[in-house]
Amino acid sequence: MNRINRMMTNICSENLLTSKEFYIALFDFEVSYDSDWFVHLVSKSKQLELGIIDKTSKMIPKGFQNLPKGFYITLVVDHVDDIYEIAKTKNVEIVSVPENTSYGQRRLLLKDPNGALIDISSPIEDFKF
Repeated sequence: MNRINRMMTNICSENLLTSKEFYIALFDFEVSYDSDWFVHLVSKSKQLELGIIDKTSKMIPKGFQNLPKGFYITLVVDHVDDIYEIAKTKNVEIVSVPENTSYGQRRLLLKDPNGALIDISSPIEDFKF
């Protein structure tokens, strides 16, 4: 069996600059590679990666050059309310304000510039099932 060495999500985008700024402003991503067709972001811990690719790039087959649909990205952070405050100042589309869930997470839902749903969660301290 082949061992998985790395997994990265790539989001199709109509505007690489806006998408890059969104993820850098809200999360601890840094630019690892930046071009006119692809941006590679890496978390400061170097453990998470996110690609943003021009949806019309020749790297994407014609039938797949669509904006994100049918999936969402979950990012677990230390304090979801901090992300919420930043999102408000950046006029990010807020789908759902932070709420405590029945499964021990405080959860915020945002829409990224490409239409992807972004689930931001933080564990609730001392939560008991």
